[in-house]
Amino acid sequence: MQTLRADNLTSTYGEKTLFKDASFLINENDRIGLIGTNGSGKTSLLNVISGLTNPESGNIEMPKDYTIGYLKQQPELDDSLTIIDAIFAGSQHVFDLIRRYELAVEQFGKHPEDTVAMDRYTKLQVEMDQQDAWAAESRIKTILTQLKINDMSQIVGNLSGGQKKRIGLAQVLIQEPDLLLLDEPTNHLDLDSVVWLQDYLNSYKGAVLVVTHDRYFLDQVTNFIWELSFGTLYYYTGNYQDYVAQKAERVQREADSEHKQQQLYQKELAWMRTGAKARSTKQKGRINHFNELKESVGKLNVEQNIDIELGQQRLGKDVIQLENANLSLGGHQLLQDFNMLIQAGQRIGISGENGAGKSSLLNVMAGKLPLDSGTVKIGETVKIGYYTQQTEPIDEDKRMISYLSEVAQSVTDKNGVKINVTQLLERFLFPRFMHGTLIRKLSGGEKRRLYLLKILMMQPNVLFLDEPTNDLDIGTLTVLEDYLDSFNGTVITVSHDRYFLDKVADRLLIFDGESKIERFDGMYTDYLAQQSIEPSTRDESITKSETESKKLKHLEVDKPHDKTKLTYSEQMEWDHIEDDIDALESEKKDVQAQMQENGDDYDKLAKLQQRLEELDKSIDEKTERWEYLSEYALD
Repeated sequence: MQTLRADNLTSTYGEKTLFKDASFLINENDRIGLIGTNGSGKTSLLNVISGLTNPESGNIEMPKDYTIGYLKQQPELDDSLTIIDAIFAGSQHVFDLIRRYELAVEQFGKHPEDTVAMDRYTKLQVEMDQQDAWAAESRIKTILTQLKINDMSQIVGNLSGGQKKRIGLAQVLIQEPDLLLLDEPTNHLDLDSVVWLQDYLNSYKGAVLVVTHDRYFLDQVTNFIWELSFGTLYYYTGNYQDYVAQKAERVQREADSEHKQQQLYQKELAWMRTGAKARSTKQKGRINHFNELKESVGKLNVEQNIDIELGQQRLGKDVIQLENANLSLGGHQLLQDFNMLIQAGQRIGISGENGAGKSSLLNVMAGKLPLDSGTVKIGETVKIGYYTQQTEPIDEDKRMISYLSEVAQSVTDKNGVKINVTQLLERFLFPRFMHGTLIRKLSGGEKRRLYLLKILMMQPNVLFLDEPTNDLDIGTLTVLEDYLDSFNGTVITVSHDRYFLDKVADRLLIFDGESKIERFDGMYTDYLAQQSIEPSTRDESITKSETESKKLKHLEVDKPHDKTKLTYSEQMEWDHIEDDIDALESEKKDVQAQMQENGDDYDKLAKLQQRLEELDKSIDEKTERWEYLSEYALD
């Protein structure tokens, strides 16, 4: 088993501790989701694990032949290379062979009469046979196709940021390292690519550590969640739903412990105020204990909710109307005789293919992009707040408080109470000591949160959100979803994030390309179920749901058509199966508790992890068996 081991990793940034004494194991087949607020140190931890930077203390051990592939938020690619050269930039010999073969195929296709091109193509075919490189080439072509990378001759420097992200993702996937570090891999991917990536990672032979805001993605892919909070790395077993439940229990335990400490402190404080004299050894010990309590009490770090209940201007009934709108860009027809009336209070989600015109439609309605023909009418009371994919140009040497003061010194909330810029920053989880911080010192996610605050400070009554989930952390997204739920204006959101769209939109525009736009009333998952989009985009690998389906079908085949009740042995099994499942679940909880208690004993931790995987498998098998037996036992 290929294992990476980290002991007591510590890293700081200025006065801020990003992580302290973080210790962990990453085993084969681990699927770990790393979450935390923007600026908490997630990317810094990936940089340390990858060897890109060194921790201030602690160390990492791994086998000599251990390989790590790292997809950064913004991949570092040579802008002078073609896509094919950038993707095959790895050191493996097979990459160079496949690259040369693909170029030979391209040249031979263009000049079939050229004997030199034909000879080169023939020789490389033989070498591909000798090196058994066809399987690798097939796998690589599947990856490129699913990530919508088609024209391999383009120059990297001419690509958009989203295209470069897909190139970077393809680059690390085709290398098949022992550990994949993926920082926001779903950004700039449309839905079918996200679904394909889920399935690919589920069948991946190595380990995966992924930072993502996509909660459905975390639920489908991960079997562990790591949370980085206030410098501490917390470990949870299971997917995102399991994490939410386990974290609630942890926070409650810590709050209960803090409450007890507070009560004890108040009791000791009353004793000290009676004028206790340090005459005896016992009294000295009690005074020392009081001083220790004084230092520790009130130090519990609790993640706050972001309060963004700001006021807004009144909005009339008719908001935006497009009539016979036509728009083409880059030789592609994006809108053709498009008509739409947008009214107050509507929640519209826009999704679909990349490059099909989703952002262009927002730009048209915002007055940033003119139509070729047709009209756009904006209501008299409309005040648009536009959260664009790219943060507006900001003077990096400007301080946070100055950046917001350009909008206003204060705003009013829904109750008419004035809130100044300092208070707003604190509500957005920027502590007071950061308010004078230069913007260039903020993380990318913190800059996006600051940009969102500036948009909302303008107190719009119509919100345009273009891929808001790309750079905001899950905590901020959750509160934004709650805010939009109570927002009295109109919201139009461009996103591929299924979870977010389900929360904020009840009608959809689906861009299929070449001006084809579907309209759908309902949630995004309802649309996907109707279209059956997920099964149609999968490759040949068997996904979890397909595996479960095949198991159920197998049971149906094995079931005699005239069977009406359990056999004697099956009845005996049925009488005990629920107790068996309960026993397995109980043991699973005990193992999880032991894992928490033995976080520093890596040998024991590895054995406990193996037992946990065995228990999960047994529980799944018993549950399937229960479903089969129940068909007859419960008749």
